[in-house]
Amino acid sequence: MKHGFVKVACCTPKCKVANVEENTSQILEQMIQANEEHCKIVVFPELAVTSYSCGDLFSQELLIRQAEAGIVKLVTKSAGMEPLFFVGMPMEYNNGFYNVAVAFSKGKILGVIPKTFLPNYNEFYEARYFRRGHQKPVQISWLGQDDIWFGTEVLIRIPQVNGLIIGAEICEDLWTPCPPSNYHALAGATLIVNLSASDEITGKADYRRNLVMNQSARLSAAYLYASQGEGESTTDLVYGGHCLIGENGILLAESKPFESQMTISEVDISRLCHERRKISTFQESVLMEQDKLSNYVVVDCNMHEMQTVLTRSVDPYPFVPQNDQIRNLRCQEILSIQANGLKKRLEHTKAKSAVIGISGGLDSTLALIVTVRAFDLLQIPRNQILAVTMPGFGTTDRTYQNSLDMIREFQVTLQEINICEAVQIHFRDIGHDPELHDVTYENSQARERTQILMDLANKTGGLVIGTGDMSELALGWATYNGDHMSMYGVNVSIPKTLVRHLVHFYADECENEKLKSVLIDVLDTPVSPELLPPTQGKISQKTEELVGPYELHDFFLYYVLRFGFEPEKIYRLCKIAFQNQYSKEEMKKWLSTFYRRFFSQQFKRSCLPDGPKVGTVAVSPRGDLRMPSDADGTMWIKQVEDLM
Repeated sequence: MKHGFVKVACCTPKCKVANVEENTSQILEQMIQANEEHCKIVVFPELAVTSYSCGDLFSQELLIRQAEAGIVKLVTKSAGMEPLFFVGMPMEYNNGFYNVAVAFSKGKILGVIPKTFLPNYNEFYEARYFRRGHQKPVQISWLGQDDIWFGTEVLIRIPQVNGLIIGAEICEDLWTPCPPSNYHALAGATLIVNLSASDEITGKADYRRNLVMNQSARLSAAYLYASQGEGESTTDLVYGGHCLIGENGILLAESKPFESQMTISEVDISRLCHERRKISTFQESVLMEQDKLSNYVVVDCNMHEMQTVLTRSVDPYPFVPQNDQIRNLRCQEILSIQANGLKKRLEHTKAKSAVIGISGGLDSTLALIVTVRAFDLLQIPRNQILAVTMPGFGTTDRTYQNSLDMIREFQVTLQEINICEAVQIHFRDIGHDPELHDVTYENSQARERTQILMDLANKTGGLVIGTGDMSELALGWATYNGDHMSMYGVNVSIPKTLVRHLVHFYADECENEKLKSVLIDVLDTPVSPELLPPTQGKISQKTEELVGPYELHDFFLYYVLRFGFEPEKIYRLCKIAFQNQYSKEEMKKWLSTFYRRFFSQQFKRSCLPDGPKVGTVAVSPRGDLRMPSDADGTMWIKQVEDLM
């Protein structure tokens, strides 16, 4: 349960209609398995003890008494187990008959949650047998145990996991306009269980999956859905045993249709708590509904603390969708956001031109693509884009030629200005030895290029289009008042791993074969600022050898800013995501580099030019990352140093 990870299970045992003994045996078998798998929360289907499709047999005294005996057996057997179990059954109480979820652990019933909304599609459906459940909890004596909380508004808390509070609803409750889980979440529940018996018809599985995932997203919660399956009556309906585990809109695990089985994954409670802290409207909703939340009762269920072994997948590229179709749609959408952002800025400033420095690298290529799209949207001739190539001491023939070819194929205006002589004069003016290839040597070139671009923008009545990406900004890998500065930064919220896919997407869509060829070669070129002289005509200064692999830094960046994870947790996830690519020592080394640079370079991000936000993570000082420039990162770096 360390780092907020909790192993959970949704179970669909085989059942026999109205055969309580057989059903409890099947449930117990999966209870034992879940305990051996170290699951902490285990959910069984609606009316699992009797089966769902008993019909008028629910009115039989023998079935009612056998169901009570069955749940007593299960509760008793749980005494030597760790999990919190939710099992569905029919319950007779105070001359009423209810469809309930019984929550129990370690030999004790912790709560009984009745179904709120009873489907009544015809006179032979649930409302024929059951009553709507009590909303306000009451304490009852039942099956020899006193002080059991009975009611819809009963939550179970696991004190050993910060923020882990569980609420329950039953099948139809979720399908209503205002499910009980809405209020469970506002009352503090971060995990919702749903005991269900949902029949299968064509297309329903997709609808059900979307319903569960959307509810988990709306509530910033984990959602465990367990449905009845094999063994239910097929007189009129067939039950597929669909089980789903979702977390904040993401499907973590799902059962195959028509298979009685156990679906297991791990939910991240700390991630959900962080999400709710960030969403101000969630807290506003809590305040607005205070009068409806006053009756909730929270019952504690203690568990042994242990580190959960993770089986859930960890995407090494969280900024890049792995599905080809989704990725292509996302790339199209992002390019449109970038282009329309620039379009608005060009319109507002009445700019006559756009000035952009082209290096032959990925970032400036993407910026040029975006600028061309913006001009096309405005129906302004492309020749009013001034693409400037500025060869310097480190420029190679490969990047130089790619720059020229790209500019020509995009049909924008080319201007070439060699900066070597101007920088040599600058070295003389400041008394710098040109043979000393230090930070002054490098940054002088970057600032000379920016000065040229700014002055050309003044001369042509235009805007300087920034090319730097979000990964560089996170690491501070930019020359202050050099490539760090522009008049509108179109790539400011694009991480390096995504830049590559955007350029690749454009190349794939490109009908100009010459341009496509150039873009493919740009994609194959090592990332470099090209500020140091080449070695035998090839790039000598490779960024990722100096600051580390961008795929690692983007992974770190995502979890630092999106969810506020501590270094220890990020390292743990990184070992899963990149287990076959980097050693633990490499991961730790570059994680340390990330935190050191992230904290020390905030002053560069504090004065960023405007630029369009395209995703959930951004570093704009005006909204997404209001971080002091002199924040002390000692605490984070120390935790990295202590990692094993």
